Formats: sequence, structure tokens, C-alpha cells
Amino acid sequence: MPDAGWIAATLSGARPQAVAALLRYFRDLDAAEEAVQDACLRALKHWPENGPPRDPVAWLVMVGRNAGIDGVRRRQKLTELPDEAVLSDLDDAEADAAERLDGAHYRDDVLRLMFICCHPDLPATQQIALALRIVSGLSVKQIARVFLVGESAMEQRITRAKARVAAAGVPFETPGAVERSQRLAAVAAMLYLVFTEGYTAATGDGETRGALCEEAIRLARLLLRLFPAEPELMGLLALMLLQHARAATRTDAEGAVVLLEDQDRTRWNRRMIAEGLALIDKAMRHRARGAYQIQSAIAALHARAERAEDTDWPQIARLYLALERLNPSPVITLNRAVAVSKAEGPEAALALVETLGERLGGYFYFHGVRGGLLMQIGRGREAREAFDRAIALASTAGEAAHIRMHLDRLEKEAADVGSGIPHASSEGARSGA
Repeated sequence: MPDAGWIAATLSGARPQAVAALLRYFRDLDAAEEAVQDACLRALKHWPENGPPRDPVAWLVMVGRNAGIDGVRRRQKLTELPDEAVLSDLDDAEADAAERLDGAHYRDDVLRLMFICCHPDLPATQQIALALRIVSGLSVKQIARVFLVGESAMEQRITRAKARVAAAGVPFETPGAVERSQRLAAVAAMLYLVFTEGYTAATGDGETRGALCEEAIRLARLLLRLFPAEPELMGLLALMLLQHARAATRTDAEGAVVLLEDQDRTRWNRRMIAEGLALIDKAMRHRARGAYQIQSAIAALHARAERAEDTDWPQIARLYLALERLNPSPVITLNRAVAVSKAEGPEAALALVETLGERLGGYFYFHGVRGGLLMQIGRGREAREAFDRAIALASTAGEAAHIRMHLDRLEKEAADVGSGIPHASSEGARSGA
């Protein structure tokens, strides 16, 4: 008899393929989702008694198809029939639909499903929400927690996204080489957004955050299996693995942020790190530089350093410069400034940071980094103002607590100076978690 954990994992892994296949059958997101949900409920009832099927995906597809057809027939009984002339001209719609399903390649179906969620007509927030709901199967309540909105608001957001997809008439054909390349970039971006939502989610639900990261990694593995020669997909998966390998050490028991240099590196997931390092080494051999590869190379330098003081900060600063030239962004410049502060000192880093105030004035990390640099060079009053602004912009209690720690330290140093007590020099800005 299979245990509950195995059944849950199997259903989670098979869900995207089943939804995608039934979407091609029913041509309706809601109908496909409801059919798979019904099939999953039946699996939870029958699999513990009868054992798992040899092909869980095929089982879910066939059971879901039958359940969906039954639902359609029940609804049709309540609908007035059209004129006989119209009925006589109808083809065998059910036979055509069955042929679409029975000839399906589940691999392509999952890719199509990802492409639908990344439709350019959808705003980015709707893309992520729809992907989490349709591809990942998270509940509306879970997704609402991620976005810090109410369940009803999130339900409306997902409903609007589905309506836009239906109105757009998204084709289900496998894309050509050029179109595939364009869509792959969108799908990869969607997956990294899902991962980032989990990695930096404002909710305090650590289990939900971890589930988002793991789901993004699972889908990235699937995408890489579909396109195993794409170096940017290797870089994307490597980046996720190397970042998620630190998950157990990024916060303490009270939920406060633990910065990278203070984390217990013996608790990092070495299996994930080894896989990530192998992937980025393989990607680099293609000599087709991309943003995900550069970011994963930065993460690899952190992972390879046995101690924080062993980190190759000059190389990290150079990699951030290459990333900045490839994808100009004030956030990338801010990250480069942190590396520059370690490699060249706080003054050089502060010169970079001061150019970003207009574009990053509402960004928590900008004020935190700026405050740390100002504190390191002894400009306490300005550092205090920057930290106060950072606290006002903090999205989690852990972020706010970390900044308050620096403020408390500033107050203590000021008091010590006033009383003539010597104190250690400030350590300044630190790298992130």
C-alpha cells in the first residue's frame, strides 16, 4: 500500500501534464482544472486500496476526461437543443476531441501550459498567479498569502487572467524554432519569478515559501529535460539550486534574517550545491553568455568559499559589472556596489550607491545598503536616517529587526563616544542572505 507522502508527491508531479492534456481536450482552463481535481480526489480514494497505476499521468488524464465529459453531458441536459438543421451539420465533436487527447505528447502539453501562463497579454502579477494555480496547483489561499492580498481579490485576479487567455485564443501548436526561443525566455522568467516569490516572500509562512522555491526548481528541471542543450536553462536551474541550498540558514529560530557571511555553511545543502556547480560548469562550456549563467556564477563563488572571508569579491564585482552591461538595472548596480565595498572599500561603493537614489528611493535594500556604507565610514547621522527609511519600507519583521540591530549599534557607539569609552570600528554593509 503506497503511503500518503508518495501519493501526494506523485499527484503533484503528474498534475501539470494532466491539466495540460485535458486543456487541449476541453479547450477551457476551468474545465481542465476541475477535471484534474476530480481525478485527484478519486486517486486519493482508490490508490491506497488498489495500489498506484503504472502510469499515473495517463490514469489522471483518462479519469479526468471521463469526469469532465460526464459534467458536460449533465449541463447539456439542462440546455435547450438547437434546430435540427444545425444538429445535422455538426461533426462528431467528441471524437475529434478524443483524437486530440489520445494523440497527445504530454511533454509538449506541459510546455504549452507554461506558455499559456506566460501570455504577453497578461500582466506579470497575473502570469505568476495563474502559473501557481494552474501549473503548480497551489490553492488560492496559498497564492493570496504570497501576494499579501485577500483570497477574494486573488480569486478575481486569477479569473481575469483565465478570461484574457480564453479571449486571446491562444494556439496549442508546438512553436517553431524562433518562436520557441522567444517563448522560452518568457517561461524561464516566469519560473524565476515564482522562485523569487518564495525566496523573498513577505509572508512569515516558511513552509509556503519553501514550497514555492521547490516547485520552481521542479518545473525548471522539467524545462531543462525538454531543452537539454539550452545553457541559459542550465544557468537558471543552477542559480535556483545554489540559492535554495542556503534555505535552512537564512533565518534564525525567531525568524530574523541571517546574512550570508554569518550563516553556518556546514548546514548548506551540499547535494544541491554539487548539482548547481556541475550545471553552471556545463553551461559555461557552451560559450553563450546569458544573465542566468552570470548570476549562477556569482552564486557559485559564494558556494565554493568554505568561509566568508574566502569569498572572491573582486571576481564577484567583475561578474556584476558584466551582468549590468548585459541587463542594465539599478538593482544590479546596487548588488555590484556591495561587492565593490568588499573588494575596494566603502567609499568606492558609496559613490556607486549615491547615483541610484532617484530610481531606488522606495526600495528597502537600497536604504539598508546605503546605511551600512555610511555607518562603516563614520557618518552616523546619515546612516541613522537611511536605516529609519529602510525600516519604514521593510516587508517582513525579520528585515526590520535586522536594521534595528544596526540602529541599536549606532546608538551604543554614540553613547560610548560621549562617555569616552573606546569602541571597535564599524563593520559596515554586509552581503545579503
